[in-house]
Amino acid sequence: MTGLVLKLSPHERVLINGAVVENGDRRSRLAIMTPNANILRLRDAIHPEEVNTPVRRVCYIAQLVLSGDVSAKEAHLQLLRGIEQLSQVLTDPDSRLQLSLASKAVLEEQHYQTLKCLRSLLPREERLLAVRQE
Repeated sequence: MTGLVLKLSPHERVLINGAVVENGDRRSRLAIMTPNANILRLRDAIHPEEVNTPVRRVCYIAQLVLSGDVSAKEAHLQLLRGIEQLSQVLTDPDSRLQLSLASKAVLEEQHYQTLKCLRSLLPREERLLAVRQE
């Protein structure tokens, strides 16, 4: 089977091509077969007031594409620039790998994968900012 597989918890909500879909009372699995479908788990969504760090800003741009609020074409350059700026700061091998995968996903217009790679950097950013504030 190809495509994206979503495993949903009871009553979990997901945004698919601009429509909010809510799961029923049981865990379920959805296979999204349409290529380039815009999908965003609402539990993973970053709210505008939470966009207060560099990684969150770039994640939010990818999220706007997935929610349909910004076109992929409009976001393309912003995403690549944001990833490049992050690569100037996050220089460890794991972060570099995720940033490289995120760049590749942007170029392939795989915005769900872009967001997934960028979100993996949030814990590292949080630790770095915590150390900086001490």
